[in-house]
Amino acid sequence: MVVLDTCAWLWTCSAPKKLSRAAREVIERDRKHDGLEVSIISAWEIAKLVQKRKLTFAIPCREWIAGAMTVAGITIHPLTPDICIESTELPGSFHGDAADQLIVATARLLGAPLVTADRRIRDYAHVATLW
Repeated sequence: MVVLDTCAWLWTCSAPKKLSRAAREVIERDRKHDGLEVSIISAWEIAKLVQKRKLTFAIPCREWIAGAMTVAGITIHPLTPDICIESTELPGSFHGDAADQLIVATARLLGAPLVTADRRIRDYAHVATLW
């Protein structure tokens, strides 16, 4: 099992060539076992990017997200009280992006590596990452 951050989920569904070769291999391996976890906060993050016109789709955002949530191998992970609390108690120093905090907390509580291209997350020593 791996957790996909927002960009990894977006690229898995829309532009897989943007993923590193290693990330594509891990995603394909874990997809076969329904082992791709995506925090529900990523749906919100994508919708916010569309709202701010930093991201566009050929179809309405709501339709893109609905389709991306049903891609084979992907499970949408809900926010839970434990994840919310964990996101506020991350050890060490982590940047202030609340969505990233929730995604990292999800990966930590699931005990799963996080697939991310985000250097700030990859430099954080308290979560395993893949890229």
